[in-house]
Amino acid sequence: MTRKSILITGCASGIGYDAAHGLQARGWRVFATCRQEADAARLREEGLESLTLDYANEGSIQTALEEILSRTGGTLDALYNNGAFALPGALEDLPREGLRAIFETNLFGWHDLTRRVIPVMRAQGHGRIVNCSSVLGLVPMKWRGAYVSTKFALEGLTDVLRLEMRDTPIHVSLIEPGPITSRIRVNSIPQFERYINWESSARADQYRASLLKRLYADRGPDRFELPPSAVTRRLIHALESPRPRPRYYVTTPTHLMGGLRRVLPTPLLDWLIARG
Repeated sequence: MTRKSILITGCASGIGYDAAHGLQARGWRVFATCRQEADAARLREEGLESLTLDYANEGSIQTALEEILSRTGGTLDALYNNGAFALPGALEDLPREGLRAIFETNLFGWHDLTRRVIPVMRAQGHGRIVNCSSVLGLVPMKWRGAYVSTKFALEGLTDVLRLEMRDTPIHVSLIEPGPITSRIRVNSIPQFERYINWESSARADQYRASLLKRLYADRGPDRFELPPSAVTRRLIHALESPRPRPRYYVTTPTHLMGGLRRVLPTPLLDWLIARG
């Protein structure tokens, strides 16, 4: 029997890395992509089929997908959009080019890849598309406006795609993790240093007292933090269940915030989130 195939992005570490290994262990043919060739080479040494795919580069998306389809004979059973980065900082300090850069990777690239995959799934008569969102696609949080805005946009884009795919054999799901063990904080530091001129900000004292400590200090696991395998378990259901859910909450904060945003008035929810 031919193994089902899946393209997963952002596999260098964290959620994507665990998903790639977890699904391969379940018998899937996994195409684990990374932005950097060094990471892809490391995954190949670990026994995965890995190649580069950079969401910010249209040519990279096209080349990677063409290579994958050449290996499968033109089919692809599932797509897991996961690769993303964070750009911390106050919105008043976020330059246009920074916001443009994070949307290129966290949203526009996902949309581009998804549009290229849909015709393949239509032709073969089936498919699963799973987008990894976040609890920050449900509620906002200070200092994370750039990332929050991409995830709010992703939620809307995915909800509409799910509605539009109802008359096709393609299922669309969202996974919404809260705190998961990953390198997203460490990986966000170069983005912060590139785009945020915090020393010239009107909030410089707040940066020193708050964000810089959280960003640069290794504080250990966050409260309620779960390992990436918690996300992989939800991904498996989205891929293998005959009736996948529209959305999957992962971690206590996601369940809590998903409920509170439906029942609390906005001022009260703002107050609660601001207290941390």
